[in-house]
Amino acid sequence: MDARQARDLHESRLLRLAHVTGVGTGKDEGSGEDVIVVFVTRKVPRDRLGAHDVVPDALDGVPVRVLAIGEVHSRSGADDEA
Repeated sequence: MDARQARDLHESRLLRLAHVTGVGTGKDEGSGEDVIVVFVTRKVPRDRLGAHDVVPDALDGVPVRVLAIGEVHSRSGADDEA
């Protein structure tokens, strides 16, 4: 299974995990292999999360990388131009 297929299959479950704000695919910076990227507001040590909120290391054989991006807010107003 490739990274996009695995992401599509698991995205809805991943989005329900604590601190997760988004899910995508990308390339591992070190190895160049395809990975699933899970975007979180902040990284939390595994031992401080409930078992149901731990992001897995891999899904269907595809490595998972966690990327902390902070809080996500929508912008509105005059600055929003397409």
